[in-house]
Amino acid sequence: MIDGVIIKKIAKNTDSRGWLAEIYRQDEQDYKPAMSYVSLTKPGVIRGPHEHKQQSDCFVFIGPGDFALHLWDRRKHSATNGKHLSIKVGEKKPTLVIVPPGIVHGYKCVGQAGGWCINLPNQLYRGKGKRGKIDEIRWEIDPASPYKIE
Repeated sequence: MIDGVIIKKIAKNTDSRGWLAEIYRQDEQDYKPAMSYVSLTKPGVIRGPHEHKQQSDCFVFIGPGDFALHLWDRRKHSATNGKHLSIKVGEKKPTLVIVPPGIVHGYKCVGQAGGWCINLPNQLYRGKGKRGKIDEIRWEIDPASPYKIE
């Protein structure tokens, strides 16, 4: 594990109509989303790695599709500084992951079909009215980056 990262297995409650899964409950985490979005990642495509200085991300990988999620702890005063964690998440392993600031994160769609990711970040992208700065350090564009997803 990486200190401060929350990983929660999500239960899909299935019946004859399909399934239902609770992805966020205010009474389970001390976390306050500011917005949400969903993305589709094509097979073999990598998103990230990047990190935020202020923002936390709350990713929900529930399907369709499966991912290899990678996390690296860059926080200087963290008990898990320098640690790398890689986990499989998605349709086969429905999972919610809260990633605090200072954790480099990225994922690769490892299934045969595209995969969905829902994110409920705790800050607005580019701030109110999208007039602020983007809170990202984009490691994926740095050829010398030590953070690689294969």
